[in-house]
Amino acid sequence: MFEGQRVKFGMVGGGQGAFIGDVHRLAARLDDKLELVCGVFSRDLENSRATGQLLGLDPKRVYADYETMMREEAARAENDRMEFVSIVTPNHLHYPVAKAALLGGFHVLSDKPATKDLEQAASLRDIVKSTRRIFALTHTYLGYPLITHARDLISKGELGDIRKVFVEYLQGWLAKDVKNKQAAWRMDPERSGKSGCMADIGTHAHNLAEYVTAARMTHVAADLNIFGQGRQLDDDGSALFRMDGDIKGVLSASQICTGCENGLSIRVFGTEGGLEWSHENPNRMMRYYHDRPVEILTAAQSYLPDNISGRYRVPAGHPEGYIEAFANIYLEFAEAIRQEKGLSASIDNAVRGMAFIEALITSQNNGSAWTEIAS
Repeated sequence: MFEGQRVKFGMVGGGQGAFIGDVHRLAARLDDKLELVCGVFSRDLENSRATGQLLGLDPKRVYADYETMMREEAARAENDRMEFVSIVTPNHLHYPVAKAALLGGFHVLSDKPATKDLEQAASLRDIVKSTRRIFALTHTYLGYPLITHARDLISKGELGDIRKVFVEYLQGWLAKDVKNKQAAWRMDPERSGKSGCMADIGTHAHNLAEYVTAARMTHVAADLNIFGQGRQLDDDGSALFRMDGDIKGVLSASQICTGCENGLSIRVFGTEGGLEWSHENPNRMMRYYHDRPVEILTAAQSYLPDNISGRYRVPAGHPEGYIEAFANIYLEFAEAIRQEKGLSASIDNAVRGMAFIEALITSQNNGSAWTEIAS
């Protein structure tokens, strides 16, 4: 844990009426290690100013546009300016805002996907490397300590050789025709990119599978669907996939599964055992054996290693959830800035996520043929 001055940050997006901005701000405040000092919260300046006022910000640091914010923050004294930018906009703005921030000398924490397409992602990776700034994605579910524990168990060979992975992310909010701000931009190719559901939540499933197994997904055979009348982008999809080490798997992501809320889950099976975790019950993880009863691991227990138990804030039996996991992502990013620690989801993961989307679309356009994910 770092000591001393809070890490200062600015935010682009997340004004009044936005879904995710308040979640980011709650997460960033939870451990009292970060401080929001400026922002461009909306294209509507009045909305942006009203948001800044509600947050208690200096009105002079609520800017009209992100270009002005980068320029004026860079001109401030080093101990007063923002240190990183949190990007919580629709997808089409992720790349230009991140590029401006990096070239302005700031670190970047961005919502996923990092860009609209693979070409932009590769360009962004070059910018990150040339500026020597830190870039990370808010793959929130990697913030759950039991997910890190699953990765550690697998890396130590506790499950033997990994054979099979099942990962799914099922929602139902688009099961019927929806007319709201979220549906409008997520189903708009100009703002969302080449994919809807898969870019929105399928990338979380892809990232979770790669993180837990520490293996790269190499090939996919995809089936993408549009069930909602008049929609231009996928609202449902599945894929068979192959990973390094001859691992086989199945990935499903859907936003038309009536009654489903936020059903992200993963099951991993090896030659010596298996693991199962679900986001809707994130404080427990099932561990399977050949010759023993199923073991249930629960959050914040003393039997968990220090690097896992240290990410919980309350004693065992007191549930922690989405905000706390999100807070772990912010805390990890702040620690990376202060102590140059590693990241769960870096610029390389951002590129891999876009390569995954490109491979899905190519596979779909070629009759669900096996398609290699660009390396």
